[in-house]
Amino acid sequence: MGETHAGLVVWDVDGTLIPADLRWLRRAVAGTYHLEESDVVFPTSRVHGYTDESIVVDTAIASGVTDVAAEEGFSRYAAVLMDVMSHGEAELARDQPAYPGAARTIAALADHGYVQTALTGNLRVSAEYKLAVAGLDAHLDLDIGAFGSDARDRFDLPAFVADRFRAKFGYPLDPRRTVIIGDAPNDIATARYAGFGVVAVTHRLTSEELWEHSPDAIVDRLEPDMVLDAIRATMGPISNR
Repeated sequence: MGETHAGLVVWDVDGTLIPADLRWLRRAVAGTYHLEESDVVFPTSRVHGYTDESIVVDTAIASGVTDVAAEEGFSRYAAVLMDVMSHGEAELARDQPAYPGAARTIAALADHGYVQTALTGNLRVSAEYKLAVAGLDAHLDLDIGAFGSDARDRFDLPAFVADRFRAKFGYPLDPRRTVIIGDAPNDIATARYAGFGVVAVTHRLTSEELWEHSPDAIVDRLEPDMVLDAIRATMGPISNR
């Protein structure tokens, strides 16, 4: 069976489609490990671009929790996080709306025949919740996505996308026709590890900072034509099967 779509676009979530905000992580870590919010200490340089499991365990340890208790406590984290986010839904909608152009870009890519999903360090339940509150879930096939609930190491996540893609469509994912869109160096590194293309968006870092990590293309905003052009320039030709 041959490809019937234009390619696969894999979106990062925090910092790419919606602004990143550590308040939910802080509150959920505090609740999970019975800490005061003011006592939660984030580890240096291991927050953005990593998986929730990695971030939560490292944060708990940095906040004074023992290594063993930090690992054991993570099993409680998902329930605590969803309780925190559901009670703060109005706050989430107000303070973390979709970036300008995000919904229009996703819709435009769908109109041009791209399959779209997410690869994010968020647990699946929290990624789904954030995307739904932001109104960005209509054209994303999250059943073929990969999440922090799948693996602790972000580099392991592309394999989940590949396996789920093949299970759904009946033929292998073509890495040359797959592009990750993200905002952090680890998004670029993950794409390179998987052999995917990568488009970086300057929501948190400058173009100069992002170019140091060698993405295929950079966009300074989520404008449909701009993103579409970057994806087309990044993807290889459609192969015949």
